[in-house]
Amino acid sequence: MTLGGLFDWTVVVLTCQHKDSVYAFQRELEIRQQRGVLSPRALLLTVSDPQERLGSGGATLNALLVAAEHLSARAGYTVVTADVLDDAHILILHTGRDFPWDGCSRAFCWMPIAATEQSVEGPVCCLDMLLDCLSTKVCVGSPPGVWVCSTDMILTLPTAQKISWEGFSGVRVMSLPGDVSFAANHGVYLTDTEGGVRDIIYRGSEERIRSAVLPDGKVPLVSGPVFFSRSVSERLLQTHVTPPLDGCTYLGMDSGAPPLQISLFLDVLMCLCSEMTESEFVNGKRTGCSSPLGPQGAAVKSARSVLWKTLRGVPLSLVYIPDGRYDYLTMSGREHVVRLTDAGTERQILSHIQEMQCVSEGSRVINTVLEGSVRVAAGAVVQHCHLQGPIQVQPGCLLSGLDLNSSTYLQRMPLTSDIILQGHRVQLGELKLTVFTVLGAYDSLEAHSDEAAGSFLNQTWSQFYSRTGIKPEELWAADSGLCRSLLDARLFPVFMPKGGPVGLEGVSFLLGGSGSAESWRAAWRLSLREVLSLTEQQEELHWREKLFFSAGRRRAEDTLKGHTDHNLLPSIRAAVLGGQQGELLQTLDSVASGSSSDLGIAARSLACIADVLGCLAGEGRGGLRSGPAANPSWASAFNLLEQGKLVAGVQELAKQRVLWLNRPDLLVRAARHYEGAGQILLRKAVMSAHEFMFIGQSEMPPMGEWQEVECPARLDLSGGWSDTPPIAFEHGGVVVNVAVRVDGKRPIGARVRRIPKPHLVLVSTSGPPDCSVTTETVCEVLADLEDYCQPHAPGALLKAVCVCSDVVCVSSSLSLEQQLLQRWGGGLEVHTWSLLPHGSGLGTSSILAGAVLAGVYRCTGRSYDTSSLIHAVLYLEQILTTGGGWQDQVGGLVGGVKVARSRATLPLRVDVEQLSLPQDFLSALQQRLLLIYTGKTRLARNLLQDVVRNWYSRLPAIVQNAEQLVSNAEDCARACTEGSLSGLGASIDRYWQQKKAMAPGCEPAAVRTMMNALQPLALGQSLAGAGGGGFLFILTRHAQQEETVREILNSTQGLGDFTVHSVELDMEGITVLEQSREHGQ
Repeated sequence: MTLGGLFDWTVVVLTCQHKDSVYAFQRELEIRQQRGVLSPRALLLTVSDPQERLGSGGATLNALLVAAEHLSARAGYTVVTADVLDDAHILILHTGRDFPWDGCSRAFCWMPIAATEQSVEGPVCCLDMLLDCLSTKVCVGSPPGVWVCSTDMILTLPTAQKISWEGFSGVRVMSLPGDVSFAANHGVYLTDTEGGVRDIIYRGSEERIRSAVLPDGKVPLVSGPVFFSRSVSERLLQTHVTPPLDGCTYLGMDSGAPPLQISLFLDVLMCLCSEMTESEFVNGKRTGCSSPLGPQGAAVKSARSVLWKTLRGVPLSLVYIPDGRYDYLTMSGREHVVRLTDAGTERQILSHIQEMQCVSEGSRVINTVLEGSVRVAAGAVVQHCHLQGPIQVQPGCLLSGLDLNSSTYLQRMPLTSDIILQGHRVQLGELKLTVFTVLGAYDSLEAHSDEAAGSFLNQTWSQFYSRTGIKPEELWAADSGLCRSLLDARLFPVFMPKGGPVGLEGVSFLLGGSGSAESWRAAWRLSLREVLSLTEQQEELHWREKLFFSAGRRRAEDTLKGHTDHNLLPSIRAAVLGGQQGELLQTLDSVASGSSSDLGIAARSLACIADVLGCLAGEGRGGLRSGPAANPSWASAFNLLEQGKLVAGVQELAKQRVLWLNRPDLLVRAARHYEGAGQILLRKAVMSAHEFMFIGQSEMPPMGEWQEVECPARLDLSGGWSDTPPIAFEHGGVVVNVAVRVDGKRPIGARVRRIPKPHLVLVSTSGPPDCSVTTETVCEVLADLEDYCQPHAPGALLKAVCVCSDVVCVSSSLSLEQQLLQRWGGGLEVHTWSLLPHGSGLGTSSILAGAVLAGVYRCTGRSYDTSSLIHAVLYLEQILTTGGGWQDQVGGLVGGVKVARSRATLPLRVDVEQLSLPQDFLSALQQRLLLIYTGKTRLARNLLQDVVRNWYSRLPAIVQNAEQLVSNAEDCARACTEGSLSGLGASIDRYWQQKKAMAPGCEPAAVRTMMNALQPLALGQSLAGAGGGGFLFILTRHAQQEETVREILNSTQGLGDFTVHSVELDMEGITVLEQSREHGQ
C-alpha cells in the first residue's frame, strides 16, 4: 500500500466520543503529518463530542463549527465567519463507538499491510487506509467544501474515480455495492435515473430494499463519504446559532442549550431526498435516530423543522462505484480475525520474531516481539504483544495487548481454538491497571443471554454456568433486563480487595484453567463494555509505540548481523521523530562493537549511526552530508580503529558523539566523522584480499637494470559499481571489461631499478605528451614516507607501493637508509607514466598501481602472478585510502575481454575468466569501438561517497540496481561469447542507465548532448568508469566510423573541447618489456 497525500486538505478534523481521547488521537494525527501521510500545511484538529450520544449529524455540525472557528482565528477574524470556507477543503472523520477488538477505536486498529514507498516507517491503521483512499481516489478534483466520513469501515477502490465536479453545487454521496441480505442490517440509497437520491432506507424490509436494486443486481449501500459544497457547508455552519440545533455544538452546551442527538444520514441527508415530504420528515419515526415521539420529541421535531427550512431544495446526488468494496468493522470477533488474516501477504508486520519457522503461513503477527518458541497456527493473530515461549497460539485465536509478564501464565493456560484474549490498559479512579478479557471468536456480544445466539467462549451460557458454578445474577444486576448480553456481563476480575490487581490468571479460571469460583467472586469485576469505556487510550497507544520501537531496534540488529538488504532509513527516521534515537544509537553501538569477526557489519553499523545523526540534524539543515572527516577531536577514536581496537574505538566515538548533538551543523559534521570511521573499517575488511596475494622469491636483477612494464587501459562494458566495496562483498559483484590500447599505444607504464644510493627516487608523469606534468619526489628518511596514506600528497601512490610491497617498513626502528642497504643493497628509482588525461574513466590509477607493483617486485627479486597483482592493488588502495573497486586493475592487467566476479563474502576474492570469443566478433568489435574524450573532468570521489552511503542505507532502488548490474553483466558476457554485437550494444546501453541510477548527476549536459547526437550511429554507448566526465566510448553500428563521429560532433553545438581516439583490443594485458641497463646512481 502506498500512503499518499495527493489531496491538499486545509483542515482534517477527527471526532471522538471520549474527552480523554483528544490528546492521544491528536498526537496520532500529528505523527502522520510528520511521516508525510498528511500535508504539512493541513490544520489538524481532534474534537470530542460535547455530550454522549450526539449522533453523527450532531458531531458533524460541532466539528464544522470548530474547524471554521480555527480558520477564522488564523485569518485574523474575531468571530466565526463563513468567508473562511471559500477556499477550504475540510475533512471530518468520525471515530464512532468503542470497538471491542481494539481499545483505540476502529480508526487506530492496525492492519497487517506494509506501507510501501513510505519514507518514515509506521503502521497502517484503518484510518490510514481511509485517508489514502479519500486523498488519492475519491476526493481528487473536488471543489472547496466539506467531506464527512466514518472511520468504522474499510473502503477499497481499485482505481482513482473520474468524478465530474464542474459547476457542482449541493451534496454528493459516494456509495459502494452490497447484497440485499447484507443491506438488511444497514442502509441503502433509493435513486432515480439521473442519480438523484429519492430516499434512504435503513434496516428496511427485503421488499423495500429490493426496490433499490441496480442493474448489476447490487444495492447502493449507505457506505461512504459525503461531500457538502461550499454553499451548503455555510448553511450547515449557520445552524450552530439556531436552537435547538445549537445543542449539538460545544458552544451551545457552554451556553446552556439542551443536548440533542442528530443523525447525519437519517436527519441531515434525509431532508434532501426528493420523495421526502416535510410532514413525513419532521414527524416520522425512523430506526437508527432520535424519535419525535420520545422524551425529546419536541426538540427533535423542532430540529428537523430547522433542517428542512435550512437545507430543503439542495440537490442530493449519488456516485456509485461498482468495483469498490465496503467492509464495515462489525462487533463480530470471528469476522475481525478473518479480516486480519486475509489482509496483506506477510506473516509479520513491524514485528520481531526470534524463531520465524514457528509462525505458520496464513497467520498474522502485528507489532509484536516473540522470543523463543512461540508457535502461531494458521488463521491466528497476535498483535501488540511481547511474549516468550514456549507458547502455542491455536487457529482462529486473537491475542492482543499482552506483555512479557503474561507469558508465564499463558504457557499454562488451556487456550483452545477461536479464543480472543486481550489486555486492556484502564484507569479505575486513581488506579491504573491492565485488565484481561477472554471471549470466543463466535460469541455474539449483543445477543441476550437467553437467546439461541447467546454464548460465551463459543459455548452456550448454560454450559458455562454448569462448568463453573457461576450464576446469571452474579453477572448481571437483577434489574438489567434487556442488557443481559455478553457485552454487559461482569465477567472479568480486575482487583482483589486483599490481594491487589489481578493478572492474566484472573481469566484462566473462565477458560477452565487454574483458579476457583470463590476467588472469582471475591474479585472486583468489570464487563467488556465497562472495560472499553475505562480504557486509557493514551496508555494503550504508548504501549504500542514502545513495542513498535523495540521491535524496530531488534529488526535493525538482525538486519545488520544477517547482511540482509532491508532499508533501515524509514525505521531510523521513525525513531528520530519518536524521540527514540538514544536507544537506537545504543543498539547500533552494541552491534558495531560486537562485530570484530566481520568488519563489514561494523562498518555498516557506523554508517547507520551517521544516518541517525543526519536525521537528527533535519532534512537540508546543517550542511551537506559529504565533507571532511579529520577533526582532531575524533582522532583518538580513529586511531583506535586503525589499531584494530574495535570495542574501544566504538566507545570513544560514542563518547565524542555526545558533544556534537546540540546543533544541526555539528550533527552533520559528526555524521561525516562516523562515515569516516566506517571507511576505516571498510578498508580493513577489504584488506582481507591480502590472503590471495602470493608473492614468491626469484633472482634479483643486477643493480641499475630497469624493469619496465606497460599496461593497456580498460573499458568497462557492464557491471561496474558492483565491484565497489562494500557492494562487492555484501551483494557480490560481476564486471565485464576489455583491455584496450588508445591511439595504438598502451598508455600506462612504469619502470623500476635499484640504485646504489640508499634513498627512493619517485618520478611520475601524467597527461598526453603535449601537456604532461612530471613530479619528482625523493625520500631520504622515513618521515618522507609518512604521508603515503594521503592520496593528494606528492608521490602518494608510489610511496604506498613501497610500503605495500614491503620495500620499507615505516614503523621500523631502522632508518630508511639502513633498511634499503640491508634488504636491497641500495635505493630504488621508480618512473611511472600515463598518457591519459586526469579523470579519464579508463582505470588509470589502479592499473598504474599494478604496473608499479610488478616493476618493484621484479626489481627486488620477487615473483608474482596476475591474480596476486589484482589483489595487491586492492590492498594497496585501502592503504592509500582511495577505496574503489577491483575492476580497473582486472581490466588493465588481464588482456582481452573478460568477466570477473567476487562473491558475497569476506575475505574479498576476485576470480577472473578470460572469455573465448569468435575471431570474426573480435575483428568486428575492433572496427566499431571508438573513444571520445568529452573535455569534462570526472569527479569520482563524491560519487563514490554517495553510492556507498546509499548502499549502506539499502535504498530499495540501489539494491534493485545492484541486482540488475550483476544480471546485465552476465548477459553481456553471454552476448560476447555468442558473438552478438547487438546484444553487447544493448548491455552497454542498459549499463549506462544503471550507472545513472546508481550515481545521479554523472551525466553532464554536454555529454547528454553528445550521446543524443551519436545515437543514430550507436549500438551502445556509455561514459567510461563512474561517469561525470572523462571518456565516452561508443560501439557503432557500422565499421570504421571515426570520421563520421568527428563530423557529427563538430556540427553539434555546446560540446566544448572534445577529441576522438581510435581503440585497439589488447589481448596481452600487463607486459614486461625487454630489460635494459643504464648507469646507476
